[in-house]
Amino acid sequence: MAKVSVSLDPDVRTELNRLVPAGRRSRVINEALRRELLRLKREEAASRLRGLRGTAATLTANEISAAVRSDRRRT
Repeated sequence: MAKVSVSLDPDVRTELNRLVPAGRRSRVINEALRRELLRLKREEAASRLRGLRGTAATLTANEISAAVRSDRRRT
């Protein structure tokens, strides 16, 4: 595990010290950061999908069914 220096707001540091025992603080911070990074990745992916929404072809249910049937016949 790598060491990293970060700055915490005083109120965040106070709550961290109050609520989390000294031996667990790195683990708690690491887990919180991991959750936040996952949230940011999902937000980024959703944004990319929203951008693609306007470029994708719109198909009817019948067109989708026909494409699936056609694809099944190829195998």
